[in-house]
Amino acid sequence: MKKHLLIPLGVLVLTVLGNCSSRDLDDLQPVSGDPIEDDVTFQDVRFVFENICTQCHSNPPQNDAPMPLVTYLDVVDAVENRGLLDRISRAEGEAGLMPFGGPRLPQATIDLIFEWNNDGLLEN
Repeated sequence: MKKHLLIPLGVLVLTVLGNCSSRDLDDLQPVSGDPIEDDVTFQDVRFVFENICTQCHSNPPQNDAPMPLVTYLDVVDAVENRGLLDRISRAEGEAGLMPFGGPRLPQATIDLIFEWNNDGLLEN
């Protein structure tokens, strides 16, 4: 190769390699694992109450359920004043477990409802 082509080629290679990344290993984010989540809102947990709880906790309540769990305010009241978190987190077969007659909600769903509570029972 001719010497007058080596210098521009070398500059090109150094420029490309030098611009590949300005980050170091501390900047890398894991591909898997727990993503950074936004606050959980009622919109994120509403499906549980609409699809499971309202079978008994409709308005008016059915099957001797003591209160409806139809609206955001119904559910907040149940969390704050009626022990909803305790009832959904009881062990399979334990008295008072909700949903009544089981099966117990999946742990990921229970965790999501607890996170909603921890995030301040946000509506939206």
